[in-house]
Amino acid sequence: MDRWRDRIAVVTGASSGIGAALVKDLLRANVIVVGLARRLERMQEIKNSLPAELQSRFHPVKCDVAKEDDVKSAFKWIEEKLGGTDILVNNAGCSRCTELVKEDNTDDILAVVNTNIMGVVYCTREAFASMKKRNFDGHVVNINSIAGHRVPNFGTELPSFNIYPGTKYAITAMSETYRQEFMNKGTKIKITSVSPGACDTEIFPDEYEEEVKKMMVMLRPEDVSDAIMYSLGTPPHVQIHELTIKPVGEKC
Repeated sequence: MDRWRDRIAVVTGASSGIGAALVKDLLRANVIVVGLARRLERMQEIKNSLPAELQSRFHPVKCDVAKEDDVKSAFKWIEEKLGGTDILVNNAGCSRCTELVKEDNTDDILAVVNTNIMGVVYCTREAFASMKKRNFDGHVVNINSIAGHRVPNFGTELPSFNIYPGTKYAITAMSETYRQEFMNKGTKIKITSVSPGACDTEIFPDEYEEEVKKMMVMLRPEDVSDAIMYSLGTPPHVQIHELTIKPVGEKC
């Protein structure tokens, strides 16, 4: 990780779960971190909990990645205040408790699509522009899911995953497209897709949290952060394109 010392990492969905764990790991690795999330107060709590020597290196910025104007404003601030983006981790994601065939669920479906797909499009576009302009070979990490490779089927025991796997399948395809585009633009910017199995985060609806924990063994957010740090720590000529992580004993 020495090559990233004092470089700028942007982590979306930094207010909890994998994003919050990664913020701490990056800071401990001497990286300067910008956290993007809707819940600014949660990120401020994380900052206040850090050792004093790390607090000044963490910059929480309120941003809803589903809103293009929010994303553009956040990355403009990063450019003006910190000089640009060197690492981007597209971690922000959401799910909704609905079914694809349910009537009048358009708002729920769009919320997932706009966060899980368009949020990645908006943030990656801004980060790439920053890297390309400065001729810096950075790294983009997409937090995918095993649901981006195979649709889980829990029958009637859990609610339908509805559009969520579709958005993650999109991330699988987009990650390969980014690899090709980064290369075709004459850069050596890396792209990594990290696909965790079930992870103990806030992605599951509250009303099903206990049932999910009974049915599944789970990864910890720190486990996924470890994998991201491993991918970032590879030599410049090595690209971890797809990394799948499952907890031991996972049945799906």
